[in-house]
Amino acid sequence: MEITNAPQVRLEPWAEGDFWLLRRTNSPEMTEHVGGPETEEQLASRHQRYLTPEAGQMYRVTLADTGETVGSIGFWERAWQGATVWETGWGVLPEFQGRGLAVQAARAVTEAARAARTHRYLHAYPSTDHPASNAVCRKAGFQLLGPVRFEYPKGHWMESNDWRTDLESGQD
Repeated sequence: MEITNAPQVRLEPWAEGDFWLLRRTNSPEMTEHVGGPETEEQLASRHQRYLTPEAGQMYRVTLADTGETVGSIGFWERAWQGATVWETGWGVLPEFQGRGLAVQAARAVTEAARAARTHRYLHAYPSTDHPASNAVCRKAGFQLLGPVRFEYPKGHWMESNDWRTDLESGQD
């Protein structure tokens, strides 16, 4: 088990007042590996999907001791290679990056997806040229399955790594 001095995180279900966080994570810096910033209309649509997901859950990631918001994470359904799986993705605000918070949040969202008892696998698909997100996957216990061609956002194809964790066994 990895020992860290990073502050602990808590996952708070996405709420109406969290739209500001979508705006903060919509910067060119935060979206360079996922197709770039979205329009205000696209952000509003995303916010509504986060508030009322068909399946899964979006969260605001906070520091457990202060409640300060550090980013977002969630899990949702995706059709993948002939099956329905959970997918996860996250964003940590620039001023909180490099502290291990995304790894803690990824571990916490894995437990939330496991508790849903719906799908066997949780996948993450970070861009192959995004070392930080790939490191989060590795440190959070996901298994690298290899590179894949991945569409995100719709109409934008990218080379991603397919990382997976087995929610039934807790292992890959």
